[in-house]
Amino acid sequence: MKVNYLRTEGYFEKSEMLISKLLSLCLVLIAATNLSGQDLHNSKVETGEINGAKYRIIFPEKWENKLIMFAHGYEPMGSLPRQSQNDDWLKQMTPYTERGFAVAASDYSLQGWALPEGVDETEALREYFYDTYGNPDSTFMVGGSMGGGITLAVMENFGDNYDGALALCPLSSRPYLQTRRAFDMVAVFNVLFPGIFPSLKDILDFSKSNQAQDMRAMFTRGNEILTIILERDSTLALDFAKRFDLKINDVPMNMMFNETILKDVAQKACGNPYDNTNTVYSGFNNDLELNEKIERLASNADPEFIFGKYDRTGKIDKPVLVMHTLYDQLIPVAYGITNFEHMIHKQGREQYFSTKYTNGQGHCAFTNEQIAHAFDGLRAWVKSGKKADSGLIK
Repeated sequence: MKVNYLRTEGYFEKSEMLISKLLSLCLVLIAATNLSGQDLHNSKVETGEINGAKYRIIFPEKWENKLIMFAHGYEPMGSLPRQSQNDDWLKQMTPYTERGFAVAASDYSLQGWALPEGVDETEALREYFYDTYGNPDSTFMVGGSMGGGITLAVMENFGDNYDGALALCPLSSRPYLQTRRAFDMVAVFNVLFPGIFPSLKDILDFSKSNQAQDMRAMFTRGNEILTIILERDSTLALDFAKRFDLKINDVPMNMMFNETILKDVAQKACGNPYDNTNTVYSGFNNDLELNEKIERLASNADPEFIFGKYDRTGKIDKPVLVMHTLYDQLIPVAYGITNFEHMIHKQGREQYFSTKYTNGQGHCAFTNEQIAHAFDGLRAWVKSGKKADSGLIK
């Protein structure tokens, strides 16, 4: 049954602004608004390469012998420029540099799914920094999105080297579970709205390339997909969005991002690491028909090969503060906080874990002021030993 649905005002307008927004989404950069502070272009910047991973280190004019190790988020294969080489990255670091911290960031030797490389290459860069500039008075780990997952993995495996960590909209679930969400979304979508996306079998064909898509082309395709699903059955489109914790206007870009992630994983795993032959799907009016029609695939690649190293454990022993938006189209709160909280509880490490949330409506949609507020709370926790309170940051 098709019913009328009123699109959110402005979705098909102001295309340049939306393209810029979508670019930030697909690169999974931490949004920074109302930027202010010192001109980092006048500060010391060091660039180099360690074992094939380029890096950038920035020092504020008044460096106070303090260090942030920063881990960036998912970066589609083939996208340019690399994240720390983008001038916007310098502005995003102002919450730390204006507090006297140097910031060191690896671009990782791989693009796309690079959580293990991000952990190892962040640690290699930290060791280089210590060898070159001496041990700082304090060192914090910070990262967003996949970089938030790297941040948590660093604290689980190399926490002795840090005073604490700030994980922003982090991939804090087990990596298999987080990426499996993309797999299941495509599987369900292809039953409800056939003919729009390739089959899972085709997407997970690792012999095919996975290069960054042109953003204007993605925006155009997103418009087309939204129009198609609303015209076919707007009630079903809304049900799908709700089932996967999405706003309806975010469905097209989320699906295209899922396709990118799955292609990337298949290439690096040399096959399909997912298996839904025993999965029962639910949440729709006709779940029987859905399960009868859904594409079933058995894995033909070992998930441990790509997801096993630095899999999530919850074994932390230093203060870790997680900040999340109430709405996140890529990493919903259940994946960004709840799953990790369960692991923390199982390990009996609740004294090292606290959460903050904002009313942000998008992935990593924080202001610099909110990030700075959370970071100040983390520093106070480390200094006083009194655990930071959880709750809202306005």
